[in-house]
Amino acid sequence: MNFETLKVTQSEPPNSGIFFLYLNNPSRRNALTPKFFTEFPKALSLLDQNPSAKLIILASNGDHFCSGIDILSLKSLQNQQTQDQGRAREALRRAIKEMQSAITAIELCRKPVIASIHGACIGGGVDLITACDLRLCSKQAFFSVKEVDLGLTADLGSLQRLPYLIGYGNTMDLALTCRRIDGLEAKKLGLVQTVFESRDDLEKGVMELASSIAEKSPMALMGTKAVMLKGRELGVEHGLDYVATWNSAMLLSKDLEEAVEASVQKRKPVFAKL
Repeated sequence: MNFETLKVTQSEPPNSGIFFLYLNNPSRRNALTPKFFTEFPKALSLLDQNPSAKLIILASNGDHFCSGIDILSLKSLQNQQTQDQGRAREALRRAIKEMQSAITAIELCRKPVIASIHGACIGGGVDLITACDLRLCSKQAFFSVKEVDLGLTADLGSLQRLPYLIGYGNTMDLALTCRRIDGLEAKKLGLVQTVFESRDDLEKGVMELASSIAEKSPMALMGTKAVMLKGRELGVEHGLDYVATWNSAMLLSKDLEEAVEASVQKRKPVFAKL
């Protein structure tokens, strides 16, 4: 996998099933460029289709996780000229929808995605991590929903996903004030699950968590992610009906049989690849 804005590596040992997907534009503090929005969903799709991939860690090279959408990209969208204003607005809407789809690709990926966050996580970076399944950060990390300060309404997912993580009032606070919060406040709000003292501790902690999850049934992990995401749209009654339908198909997998046998035999289960 060769990309301009990303780097994909496999964790050791190779049979761990853990892959790292790095934002790899450190000279721009991993700002999200037009090329990123093309490459990111492709990289996720390739990892999703790779039977050896059990889990993905979304991290970044350099001193910061992500400084948001590249400002020059915003200007290029704004400066598109045409005599037909209707067509210009349609093209802008389509461009925004394509960028939204790139972020949503995290949720469409069947494999769990863990965000490992250090340094700045601003604007589009918050969009990215809110689409992930779990979020861990270092104590030095900081977060900001920055779009209002740029004269924009956040449009890539933060305003839709953050309320499920930190509540409506807290989301409104962060979105309207654009204030910066550190890792400890992010943990208090529920944006991240764990805060580590340093970046080294973060990397070790993320690997420990990823390794423990990667050992579990791929079918069960996929189902849990799918049912949890669908549950945002459904009430309890319809959510229960959805998971009943899901398991009526998926329980025929040999993963359940292997999990039970491994428990009885007091050994680690060995599951088939997804």
